[in-house]
Amino acid sequence: MHSDPRSPIGIIDSGMGGISIRTALVRAMPHEETIYWADTAHCPYGGKARKEIVQLVRAGVETLLTEGVKIIVVACNTATTAAIATLREEWPEMPFVGLEPAVKPAAETTRSGIIGVLGTEFTVRSEMFRTTARRYASGVRVIPVAGNGLVEAVEQGLEEAPETERLLRGYIEPLLAAGADRLVLACTHFPLLAPQIERIIDGRDMRLIDPAEAIARHTREILAASGLLYEPNGVTTEAPIHHFISTGGAEAAERLRLRAEQYAARLRKR
Repeated sequence: MHSDPRSPIGIIDSGMGGISIRTALVRAMPHEETIYWADTAHCPYGGKARKEIVQLVRAGVETLLTEGVKIIVVACNTATTAAIATLREEWPEMPFVGLEPAVKPAAETTRSGIIGVLGTEFTVRSEMFRTTARRYASGVRVIPVAGNGLVEAVEQGLEEAPETERLLRGYIEPLLAAGADRLVLACTHFPLLAPQIERIIDGRDMRLIDPAEAIARHTREILAASGLLYEPNGVTTEAPIHHFISTGGAEAAERLRLRAEQYAARLRKR
């Protein structure tokens, strides 16, 4: 663990999905630098075995450690579910921030008593998810849905494709018919599909639950508590540097950078 507040924040994802978390981190901590590691060559993770996911995520951690990061945000629900316990055991001095499906805020705010959870196959079938649902959603009906094909659509830039809309409708319409009024986005790729999801639920009583801002706040709190939050004294004109690394090579890394800029610009317009 690096003790210099100027050290960057490390971010891990299987591909594009962590962009949603990264954007929230940058907005919450505008002076911090980031290094985003994406395992584009092996994306998606949702259908892989736990052992393989752990090995892949471990490689990402090792890369970020060589870059001198001070904290690592595992910006992927599937990677968190499969690997976070192993990472904390193997690198006890490094703070890791993981994700779990945002069942708690959904359960606390639902009026119908029914919530949907849209995640990868690995996440919604995991013991971690079942434990989270039991802990935070007592008395609430939780309907998990594996959004197969959606991660691939985001990775390929097919958010607006008719087939992607058909997939989304196939997952969301049954939840609406069942009376769900909250939809937990339990994969960080899925906020990149928010405009399409919002068109499908337009005029109906359903609200999206995206954990990105809560993760950013939690990360900021950890850094502040450990004296690692970088907040320059006075006015500074020095812009933070944000790096992107992809196992798919330089071209894939550049695609990540461009998509991150586009996503941030879209949120600024909302």
